[in-house]
Amino acid sequence: MRRKKKFKRIIDPDPRYNNTLVAQFINYLMKDGKKSVAQKVFYGAFEILEKTTGSASDGKDKDPLEIFDQAIKNASPLVEVRSRRIGGAHYQVPREVRGERRLTLAIRWLIQAARAKKGKPMAQKLAAELLDASKNTGTAVKKKQDIHRMAEANKAFAHFAW
Repeated sequence: MRRKKKFKRIIDPDPRYNNTLVAQFINYLMKDGKKSVAQKVFYGAFEILEKTTGSASDGKDKDPLEIFDQAIKNASPLVEVRSRRIGGAHYQVPREVRGERRLTLAIRWLIQAARAKKGKPMAQKLAAELLDASKNTGTAVKKKQDIHRMAEANKAFAHFAW
């Protein structure tokens, strides 16, 4: 018997930047239904990014939205490993990640990396993690590289992909 078809919810864009990706990030950031708190944290992180990158010595002002998009892009995995049981043995089979899941994983890893840091307000931690990810460094990008490395190591089992 087939499962009920899942329908994708349409997320309204956020009020300040009119961007659906920002709205989705805020929704993931939210805890216990406190959206206003999540918005304060996110917009506070953007203000911090604006201050730090606006006064850069190279003279180029980077928009916080550009930094955010670059961070998401750099943290998004292309391949992942999925466990598959074949003949009593479990194999880690590398699979390509579809676009929606790629975005979800990137957002999740960025938020987890920011929450794992200690000693600062969440807005500062999130701003630092977004800035690191936009420069292709940081915990979220390291997680992506670890996943890619694991997929590369298990490339021999790619023929088990379904």
